[in-house]
Amino acid sequence: MQIRELAHEEWPAQLLEIPQPPKRLWVRGAMPTAGTKLLAVVGSRAMTRYGQEACQKLITGLAGYPISIVSGLALGVDTCAHKAALAAGLHTLAFPGSGLDDAILYPRSNRAFAKEILDKGGGMLSEYAPTTPSHVRYFPERNRLMVGISDAVLVIEAGVKSGTLITARLASEYNRDLLCIPHRIGDPHAFGPHLFIRLGAALVSEPLHILEALGIPPREAAARGSLPGDLEDTELVVWGMLEEPKTRDEILRGASGAAGEFLTALVALELRGLVKEEFGAWHRI
Repeated sequence: MQIRELAHEEWPAQLLEIPQPPKRLWVRGAMPTAGTKLLAVVGSRAMTRYGQEACQKLITGLAGYPISIVSGLALGVDTCAHKAALAAGLHTLAFPGSGLDDAILYPRSNRAFAKEILDKGGGMLSEYAPTTPSHVRYFPERNRLMVGISDAVLVIEAGVKSGTLITARLASEYNRDLLCIPHRIGDPHAFGPHLFIRLGAALVSEPLHILEALGIPPREAAARGSLPGDLEDTELVVWGMLEEPKTRDEILRGASGAAGEFLTALVALELRGLVKEEFGAWHRI
């Protein structure tokens, strides 16, 4: 597929806002359509099974929404994010740490996959001339463009020395929402997500949390407060109790079992974006 240089008037407006905007941009394939929200997905190249499952679950849950998944075409989290986007029928935009010519795309092992991205309606973007080979300093440089072009950044995994930590800090500098998935305590891949959650990043455990960060209303059925199909027994009871708003004490007074189980169910519903507390009363979203 042909590589062309983007005319300045075609540049995404977000990239003109960052401190060090690119001087030139080359594109291959399709850019996101107008009105599409862009979600950058970043994380470790040494991806764990948990990270893979979380990445796939969250992106799959975004199917049907006007969202493009942005990542860096690297192995690990990047590849998982691009593949999950294609499987969900979402547009995906790749930022390789090189030019866009087939002969120098990096990593070499993903060149066939890059073609698949293009064949399925995705795109690739680079500030480097088409035949520019990859270089170690290009990866942090391209990461600033990934963050800059996006509306929010989702961190899947990041160890103590991960370059993802620098990318996540850029989200704060560029005033982009930073989203992180929680991990098991003691997991070395949890260092980055847990650090940024403590510093104020949004904890994400459901696709609804991403939609909220991107300002996209959930589908009508969910917005009406219809019954989700995968609630556990105690969650179903709490959901039923919240047909009308209730305080926590009212919920516990109506509980037929242990209070702790009902509080756990209430928190689980909140984390899924199904209920929230306002002015002291809990209600369905």
